[in-house]
Amino acid sequence: MKKILLATAVTLMMFSSCSNDNNIASLVSLTPNEVADLKFLREEEKLARDVYMYSFDKYQISIFNSITKSEQQHMDSVLNLLNKYGITDPASMQRGIFQSTELQVLYNSLTAQSAISSTEALKVGATIEDLDIKDIDDFINNTTKSDLLSVYDNLTCGSKNHIRAFTNQLALSGVNYIPQYITIAYYNTILSESNGGCGNK
Repeated sequence: MKKILLATAVTLMMFSSCSNDNNIASLVSLTPNEVADLKFLREEEKLARDVYMYSFDKYQISIFNSITKSEQQHMDSVLNLLNKYGITDPASMQRGIFQSTELQVLYNSLTAQSAISSTEALKVGATIEDLDIKDIDDFINNTTKSDLLSVYDNLTCGSKNHIRAFTNQLALSGVNYIPQYITIAYYNTILSESNGGCGNK
């Protein structure tokens, strides 16, 4: 009897010691919506990074370079979740190449607009962050998982910082950005807030 109890105790200890985040993730499945959201978001953050790289190469304006680095951090955050849940990474190593047809068309359109002038490139930056905020708000409604929500919150915080930065840069040239995806009321609220310290800016 003692041997049976001892063996049971050892088994429980071994199970407990193995219950780290990655092992828990292997036992928890994501919904199809959560998987689709993560894969889309990974490429959407890549779109932001790739467009900003294009704009920096063309105009050498520092805002594009600094926010490119933030977008790489955003990409890495989403990749960590993909790896945690064993989801294949859709992001190409090539700049400007996307699995998502929607994002490929959008990338082509945004870089064409950015090529017009530095002002248009800044408008594109605001548009990208505008879209990111809207999409992530939608993704938040598709999950209750704390790890996904934590990353989504950090990315939203970063996008709010970025849209304020692009808006301020445009204002220096007397240009007002009109939001295309979020409401004007939400946009004005974001502008009224100070920059937040995000896990990934």
